[in-house]
Amino acid sequence: MKRVLVVALVLAACGGDDPVKSVAELRDPNTCMECHAQHYQQWSGSMHAYASDDPVFIAMNQRGQRETNGALGDFCVKCHAPMAVQLGLTDGTNFDPSALPPEARGITCYFCHNVDRVEEDHNNGLVVANDQTMRGGVKNPVSSPAHHSKYDTLMDSDQNQSEMCGSCHDIVVPEHLNGVAGGIAVERTFAEWKGTFFSSSTDPRLHLTCGGCHMISKEDLIADAPGLDVAPRKDGYHEHMWLGIDQALTAFPEMPAQAAAIKRDLDGAVRVIGPFNSLTHKQPGGICLDPDNSLNIRIDSIGTGHAWPSGASHDRRAWLEVQAFDMNGALVFSSGVVPANTDPNDTPGTLNVDTVGFWDRSFKADNTPGEMFWEIVRTESQLLKVPAVAGEDHSTQVRFQIANANLIDRIETRLLIRPLPYAILDSLVASGDLSAAVIPNLQTLMVEGGTAIWTRATKGTGAAVNTNCNPQ
Repeated sequence: MKRVLVVALVLAACGGDDPVKSVAELRDPNTCMECHAQHYQQWSGSMHAYASDDPVFIAMNQRGQRETNGALGDFCVKCHAPMAVQLGLTDGTNFDPSALPPEARGITCYFCHNVDRVEEDHNNGLVVANDQTMRGGVKNPVSSPAHHSKYDTLMDSDQNQSEMCGSCHDIVVPEHLNGVAGGIAVERTFAEWKGTFFSSSTDPRLHLTCGGCHMISKEDLIADAPGLDVAPRKDGYHEHMWLGIDQALTAFPEMPAQAAAIKRDLDGAVRVIGPFNSLTHKQPGGICLDPDNSLNIRIDSIGTGHAWPSGASHDRRAWLEVQAFDMNGALVFSSGVVPANTDPNDTPGTLNVDTVGFWDRSFKADNTPGEMFWEIVRTESQLLKVPAVAGEDHSTQVRFQIANANLIDRIETRLLIRPLPYAILDSLVASGDLSAAVIPNLQTLMVEGGTAIWTRATKGTGAAVNTNCNPQ
């Protein structure tokens, strides 16, 4: 009879009667690869694996150490190379990832699957047990000669409250760096999620964790290796890519797979779409051109469980591109048409209409824009929100007044996003902390759901009957 593997990581021996592997062996991701080739392959190209090699992280840490006279300490590396800090291999100063062994680079398998408890909900409050037990999210684990196995609700995407993910993905810059009492939250993904119905609902159909979205599950083997007699398990396999919008800026494994998966998840995250009608189940009205010469565009973060964009929201640059043409194809109006290698905040449209952008505006103590996180003392958030109550309209309405709107025959929209602004990269290059060679690798991503079209010939038809809106 086939044995069913019932733990999220390792439930079968990789070495027959070999004794349980040592902590030192289990810390090395290459050990995990022996039985978890699929997990390892996905992890190896993830931003978790890349975290300590990311040249922007290295540059910011280097500059931050210098500009704060070392007060930055291990603030950055304890999230980007947590095992290196745990093992006493770095204090953050003079950080060189190439000097670290595999078990200390990036966010490793052991660091996540050996977490014993969560002591803080921000700035990496995870406490690692440093033992030979690997924790997983599937119940009734069976120990293996490779390591001990334990079910832990912290790892169970159906049961947890996203504490593990949240502890590293909420970042509060401490008071000793910026002088702000209590610090300032520059990354708030966990806090954003906790304010939604996905977190608060007791209905299992609505409760949705970080892992529920970012670690898609499927029926497959949890572990596999030559000689193992195993069978697939329902929801036994969880994707280990942890997709957002960041991508490697230097050569790294699995880059095409990462890019394809990011597009898969990003395309449905945000849409230009009308409000849901509970009677007709139609959603007309994403783009409306009304008789008062106002152009109204409704944007809905329909596929996210937190604000959009999230994460380092002060670094993100997401914006709406709008172009309107007359019946001859001549441009009548535009906003958000951003030239290559240019930040959207530097790009006014026709009629001096500014670009509509979604990111945190950050400021230093003198009220000038704050580029580096340790300088930030205040933020003004302009992100797309998610609802606290199921069914609540949480869309963002964008409105333009166009004097010659009667000439418009066709309107096209796009939503675009970059993980970082060129201004910060240029600043890091100018300070000697970053190689200019990485800048051309910064990607501008298009959100498929943000692509919409209005035409005078089709407005008010179909689901949008008797309106001035597009029919979709």
